[in-house]
Amino acid sequence: MKLLSLETATEACSAALMIDDDCQQRIQVAPKMHTQLILPMVDELLKEADISIAELDAIAFGQGPGAFTGVRIAIGVVQGLAFAHDTPVIPVSTLATLAQQLASRHDAIAVAIDARMHEIYWGLYQRDTEGLMQEVANEQVCLPEKIVNPDTDDWYGAGSGWATYGEQLQHSFTRPLLGYRGDVYPAASDTAKLASSLFKAGKMLPVESATPVYLRNKVVQ
Repeated sequence: MKLLSLETATEACSAALMIDDDCQQRIQVAPKMHTQLILPMVDELLKEADISIAELDAIAFGQGPGAFTGVRIAIGVVQGLAFAHDTPVIPVSTLATLAQQLASRHDAIAVAIDARMHEIYWGLYQRDTEGLMQEVANEQVCLPEKIVNPDTDDWYGAGSGWATYGEQLQHSFTRPLLGYRGDVYPAASDTAKLASSLFKAGKMLPVESATPVYLRNKVVQ
């Protein structure tokens, strides 16, 4: 399996290339520089592996939620790369990708990404028997005091929303937290891990189906 993955929905810009069980990544936290960074990252990964776009089995991407411009950058690049070779695509939740980063250390992750306008993108994930984070409540965009709350398990918080609203989120959370980190960002290597499982299950899509998830458009305030 040769899988390219991209994640540009937050301040971190990253690309990863997974070939069978080996995954190489390029990542840089550089707000507003994603358009300059992402294609050189892809080129570098492909050159090091000595493969071409045509040889890829699929291209995965973070479909959001996240910054509007950042989500669109990943989708635009994916479309540009995949159309010429009719390469299938695999959309992956940006929130799930962030949860996956901490899967080796915690069983249950509460992800909060700062959505501006005093809101957060919120998702709850639990690790399955394969070590992959699975959604256990619908992702939402909401005020910190309006989060969907779990009533079981020991949870750890992750994401920029915790950096901004950590105290408020802790007060809104129904269970004591194990702790939280606000300085972690979703990375393409974790996008690849989640996409690899979807690829093996045959859950690829045609490139025309590469669409973003903004959440805000779907929420009635």
